[in-house]
Amino acid sequence: MTSPPEPSTPLDWRDDVPVSTRFDDPYFSLENGLEETRHVFLSGNDLPDRFRFGFHVAELGFGTGLNLLATLQAWRASGQEGMLRYTSFEAFPITPEEMRRAQGAFPELAPLAADLAPHWGAEYITLADLDFRLVTGDARTTLPHWQRTADAWFLDGFSPARNPELWEEPLMQQVFAHTSPGGTAATYTAAGFVRRGLQSAGFEVTRIPGYGRKRHMTRAVKPAS
Repeated sequence: MTSPPEPSTPLDWRDDVPVSTRFDDPYFSLENGLEETRHVFLSGNDLPDRFRFGFHVAELGFGTGLNLLATLQAWRASGQEGMLRYTSFEAFPITPEEMRRAQGAFPELAPLAADLAPHWGAEYITLADLDFRLVTGDARTTLPHWQRTADAWFLDGFSPARNPELWEEPLMQQVFAHTSPGGTAATYTAAGFVRRGLQSAGFEVTRIPGYGRKRHMTRAVKPAS
């Protein structure tokens, strides 16, 4: 069961960085979105070191698809066999044209972006090394019905001050319930109520150095037993 996505709203652009007019927040760092993704979501989840056959990444906030591209690039570079499983929950999907424009800011990802460009807008993408699903609708409604668990979560909603719905404690409890034992979650925010929500859900939470001008970010681990 999925909820229909909310109507798309126009984006503002600051050079190559799209900014949500709904939340008045950029989709990725104005400094370097790719390096932010690598620092926060890959390193924050100990990737690519934890990659293994059947590894599953889940994400709150698909946005421009940058995190998917960076993760698939790391997967391919690691030489890992099999398919990367990747599920993203997104309430406000942007258009394929907007995705392609945003991804154009990262020439390093151009070959990957070209591989996936024909598929943007699809609910499922299947490549030789990728099993992707986009779940549209409010994650507070859709995640409880998801039947799988993730080894790593990318918590990438807009700023908690502007998009508090995606950081509420009941949703963090659902993230915990849909995390494999020993799995992890990472996010760019170190907001106190987000860390408390993750702790209350059952994660072991630490505050670690953030990217760029953000002094801290959050890493969470689900106990293995």
